Amino acid sequence: MIIRFRSKNGMLRVKAEPSDQFLTPLTEVVSKWAIPDPKLMFISDKPNDKGTSVAELAEKSLGDLGLKNGDMLFVTYDSGEQEKSASIVPDRHQTIPVRDITPAPKESVKQHPVDDLLDAQDGLIKRPKSSFCKHGDKGMCEYCSPLPPWDKNYLKEQGIKHKSFHAYLKEMNEQQNNKSKASSYISPLQDLNYAINLHCPGGHAPYPGGICSKCQPAPITLQQQPFRMVDHVEFSDFSLLNNFIDVWRQSGVQRYGVLYGRYEAFEKVPLGIKAVVEAIYEPPQLGEFDGITLLDWPNEQDVDSTAQALGLQKVGVVFTDLTDSGRRDGTVLCKRHKESYFLSCLEVLMAAKNQIAHPNYSKFSETRDFSSKFVTCVITGNQKGEIEPHSYQVSRSAEGLVKADIISASTHPNMLCINKTQGSRYVPDVFYSKINEYGLEVKENAKPAFPVEFLLVTLLDSFPLDPKPMFRLDFVVENRDFLGELQDLKAVQRQIQLGGGDGSLLIDFHFLVYLRKMGILSNDELDCLYRYAKDKKDEDYLQLIESGGWMTLLTVLEQSTH
Repeated sequence: MIIRFRSKNGMLRVKAEPSDQFLTPLTEVVSKWAIPDPKLMFISDKPNDKGTSVAELAEKSLGDLGLKNGDMLFVTYDSGEQEKSASIVPDRHQTIPVRDITPAPKESVKQHPVDDLLDAQDGLIKRPKSSFCKHGDKGMCEYCSPLPPWDKNYLKEQGIKHKSFHAYLKEMNEQQNNKSKASSYISPLQDLNYAINLHCPGGHAPYPGGICSKCQPAPITLQQQPFRMVDHVEFSDFSLLNNFIDVWRQSGVQRYGVLYGRYEAFEKVPLGIKAVVEAIYEPPQLGEFDGITLLDWPNEQDVDSTAQALGLQKVGVVFTDLTDSGRRDGTVLCKRHKESYFLSCLEVLMAAKNQIAHPNYSKFSETRDFSSKFVTCVITGNQKGEIEPHSYQVSRSAEGLVKADIISASTHPNMLCINKTQGSRYVPDVFYSKINEYGLEVKENAKPAFPVEFLLVTLLDSFPLDPKPMFRLDFVVENRDFLGELQDLKAVQRQIQLGGGDGSLLIDFHFLVYLRKMGILSNDELDCLYRYAKDKKDEDYLQLIESGGWMTLLTVLEQSTH
């Protein structure tokens, strides 16, 4: 059963058996919350009540204490810096958790601004008065009352395959409120942890030396995720992608880029989010006709800092998978479709690792983070032979499977392999749920391999009708030396001279990153340049070109030409 503990740290759920001594869940509570002196802990079944000392409860069983599944206990203790000398927990139970899952107070989690914006909205879908309504203009009935943002029929009518994250969150909150009669708040978002607990408090040797029901993960059933963290990817201008695809057009090799942009509300999906891409940075790589090898990226921090100063962040990655059709009409082969794959098994693993590395922070999660807003875009051919982008994410299940080292790539691009239990890696039973030819939902064993489609989440993507890109695309793009395009002093001088006193040519992401790399402008001068790039104010441009660093830059460029 589950016993819930609430303290000033938040809430903690602990699994236990009715026959266990109360000492067993207390051990985990002490470990997770790093309580300095367990002797000073007090337990109560009522909030704001000091309750009973743990010394009086530790040896009694949960059944004797009358505890039932889901019961809430309130913990108070002295959080001073006393030494952990006397403990009710035997030494063999003093463990360090693999991951801190202590719930964070809601107000302590810094969410993305778009999440704060959508949290404050109810997302209700307004409906006009219909012919079925029998009331006046100020009335309301079942035919015209607003729908919740997760309404299945509405989403189906609008062709929306996945509900938005915030619609899902509000649905979970409502379900949680309906189920729970507890006086305290319960986080609706739960972490997926498929790994075995190598620090189990059950008293046995760590796995593989021992195993019990407390540390053993439950069987996994994979289903297509009903919601998505990001609903839409918007490239700020068609020329942004066109410039990126030009590498393939000129050389025939594939290309990989990192998407820099921002997250905004997306009105076409209830409580939706879109990733607006303003720049594509091409890190060091070796492009081949059928793949890409990524190299070390030494200036990644500088690129991230430049983007952050401009109000941008990494929002995803993009890569090409293009093959000329041979018909000499500009068409390409369609290699990715429902009969083959949309993302290969290797690309699914890459997407999962990228999402894990860029977590989404949420005050509604027990662990402070919940999945990711990081997207994966592939530029390939459609069934008409046209080049177009397709955007995806992978599910939370994919992230959990990768974290627990349960899946790996196979020789078939549309299949993922289930790893074998080996060493400290424990692999539970894995199933996937699908609709069979009779329209019935059935479970299939995922071992030894299963289709990647059960981990995919499809996104929408487009270009704006009235594009207003943040940056120009005039400066040489980085790491294209093999095409004869070099980022050097001559390129910088050419960029400045082309402007002819007009600062607009400075507003190029690749140019701004290279200026930072040169190290001539001071931090204050770089900040002035970034302000001009963001706000387009003439006073910032005049301040920049009159600065000592800018004069030094012009002198260096002039000397380099002689």
